[in-house]
Amino acid sequence: MNLFDIIGPVMVGPSSSHTAGAVRIGNIARKLMGEEIAKAKIYFHGSFQLTGKGHGTDKALLAGLMGMPVDDSRIPRSYAEADIRGMAYAFFPIDLGDVHPNTVKLVLDGVKGKHREIVGCSVGGGRIEITEIDGLGVSFGGDYPTLVIRNQDIPGQVQQVTTFLAEENINIGTMQLYRAARGADAVMVIECDKEIPEDVIPALEGLKGIVRVTYLSLK
Repeated sequence: MNLFDIIGPVMVGPSSSHTAGAVRIGNIARKLMGEEIAKAKIYFHGSFQLTGKGHGTDKALLAGLMGMPVDDSRIPRSYAEADIRGMAYAFFPIDLGDVHPNTVKLVLDGVKGKHREIVGCSVGGGRIEITEIDGLGVSFGGDYPTLVIRNQDIPGQVQQVTTFLAEENINIGTMQLYRAARGADAVMVIECDKEIPEDVIPALEGLKGIVRVTYLSLK
């Protein structure tokens, strides 16, 4: 346990899980999009749906999608800010099954046409976990520069990617592997010790068997 676990984040309240965590989910989803968000469909599950309105979860999530930090004084006015920016948004209830009660599903369209579906949960103290991207399960907290690589489930893919990153002098902190079924698309989630140079992403996308590369920068 560290000091952050005890006192929580510096934030606009009232709740670290329902407010600060929601802002962080929105922020990370925005970064994973890689472009400004034009349209957001926001589906609240469990406690987010039942008690989120009173905690300002809707305003917090919307603020995060616009890039506001957890201590931004504009969070309570995020509806008006979204309207000014021309960002379309709508909120819906959803039952996502046996998942964390503070879970939200985001269906996002970017200003340049990019589409993402992201599921994340707030686990307490302002900490979050992204659990799904575009229908495939993942698990990361957004605390490190992170590569999410969707690839064909064929031999040699992991070695190809790790060798490429080593040649680019990029050190891997953690690596997780997921797949929906044998022979279907798989996912590598790679948390790195430093930011990835911009030219590395398109080079990764050009490797054999790579379907899509999504990068979470902390800049």
